Amino acid sequence: MPRVLLITNPAAARTDARAVLSVRDTLRSAGWRVEVLATAAPGDARRFATEAAAERQGGFDALLSVGGDGTAMQVAAGLVGSGIPLGLVAGGTGNILARNLRLPTDPVRAARTILKGAPYAMDLGRVTRADGEHFFSVCAGAGYDAQIMAATDTMFKRRWKIGAYFYKAIATLPAVKTARHRVTVDGQVHIVDAAMVLVANCRELVPRLVKVSPAVWPNDGVFDVIALRADGAFDSIVSFLTFLRTRGATDASGRIWSARGRSIKVEVPEGAPRPVQLDGELAGETPFDVEVVPGALTILVDPATVPGGMGKRSSNGR
Repeated sequence: MPRVLLITNPAAARTDARAVLSVRDTLRSAGWRVEVLATAAPGDARRFATEAAAERQGGFDALLSVGGDGTAMQVAAGLVGSGIPLGLVAGGTGNILARNLRLPTDPVRAARTILKGAPYAMDLGRVTRADGEHFFSVCAGAGYDAQIMAATDTMFKRRWKIGAYFYKAIATLPAVKTARHRVTVDGQVHIVDAAMVLVANCRELVPRLVKVSPAVWPNDGVFDVIALRADGAFDSIVSFLTFLRTRGATDASGRIWSARGRSIKVEVPEGAPRPVQLDGELAGETPFDVEVVPGALTILVDPATVPGGMGKRSSNGR
């Protein structure tokens, strides 16, 4: 009889007590032993997961995250290297990781997927700060995207869900400004003018709508680095359309720059530091260093729907 710990974030945009109870009851009806812990303060989800992973006698067979991408990555951070799989129940604003893996957003359907789920080993990005190690699964970014996250408060997200991000993205376009960045990819230095620098581990920044290169896979051991140059609203729209057309590939106009690598450092050598986000959660300012941790996290997925199937991808996409 599997024993699982369900970690829920009541503050997430789409999480309520009914969703948590429906997940718990669906799993229990299948014979699983389910324990539930709710976060009350920042860091709780990671602490719960770390303590659960450290159990030796009669430990947990899986941990489940009910919340958004931030909650999922807090739980994932506590599981790195443990081999304990993570089950995702989407309950946040964007749920970008769950959507990238084609996991259901309905709580009961998500629970049923967990019941039959197969373990999928994916890479994570690791960022080391003064306060310790942080991780991301979908993308890290410096500049405009992090400014959107900073401008979108919790109550606005609870009311408008992912629409809150689209609204703030449009509202902040006039303030978009390019800065000179020094981006070091696997030891090679590049000077890049950009309003935003992204380090992508998954191919869809907004699932089914905004996609990066088809070569991006979350289990290929490398990151895609994309920089967008833009100043003001009109220029930002042109750069975004160029990004969609090129799928994040370097463009002759100089609006889009891209590279691939396992270790990335992003700096702003002149001017004010840029805000940084990891999977939608603010994480300080530039500079920041990222390294890939291959196969760091095991997630329970539906083998029939996960993009690319269950096999591990090489860095050339095969």
